[in-house]
Amino acid sequence: MTPVEARALAALAGRALAAAGQGDMVWGHVAVRDPQSRGVWIKEPGWGLEEVEADRVQLVSFTGEVLHGHGKPHKECWIHLELLRARPELAASVHTHARAAVAFAALDVPLLPLSHEGALFGGEDVPRFRTTGSLVATPELGRALAKAVGRAPAALMPRHGLVAAGTSAPHAVMHAVLLAGACETQLAAAAAGRPRLWSDPAEARAKQRECWPPAQLEAGWRYLLRRAVGPARAPASNPETALALECFGE
Repeated sequence: MTPVEARALAALAGRALAAAGQGDMVWGHVAVRDPQSRGVWIKEPGWGLEEVEADRVQLVSFTGEVLHGHGKPHKECWIHLELLRARPELAASVHTHARAAVAFAALDVPLLPLSHEGALFGGEDVPRFRTTGSLVATPELGRALAKAVGRAPAALMPRHGLVAAGTSAPHAVMHAVLLAGACETQLAAAAAGRPRLWSDPAEARAKQRECWPPAQLEAGWRYLLRRAVGPARAPASNPETALALECFGE
């Protein structure tokens, strides 16, 4: 992947999240690791996820400086910089204010494998970042968040939102979407009464492997892209999402 393709992929990932209903006006962002290890590609502040074109994406260094693009970086760029610094195998990360995630986190109860989405965590509870419910606006808070996420695909940020990560941008996006979906399902079940049935740990681990291998995550990503950019433009297979849709908008 080239830097130009990484920039376009960050824009497309934002569009996919918006198609999944995770937009919050101009807040929330996706970061894609720069292939030359200079930092991350992340949208400029002031744009909604559904508005992002490649020319509205910045390259922000691991010290928080804008190396390419316009304006200042997002205050919460440290979410992505420190998470990707802590886990070199990751290619991308997501932060959104998905309403179901915020509402579920406020209950402070375990996330149960009630559904396929809930099995993402293999029967384990979702990690939670409890240090602050305010902005993750410093490297120190970014490092604390990365520690709370650990090796998990995603985590809740009570009083704030969610964070997700993946070894590719499609995987990071889908982990965010699946966590929000699991939260929404459990909220609905709790609203109707006390949940009584869910997968035991063995079934949850089996479903995690069966339902969410890379091929299924990428199938979900391609569906979201079809919704975001139209079936005619969305690729039938990945190869870095058809070279980031031929450098989206370029």
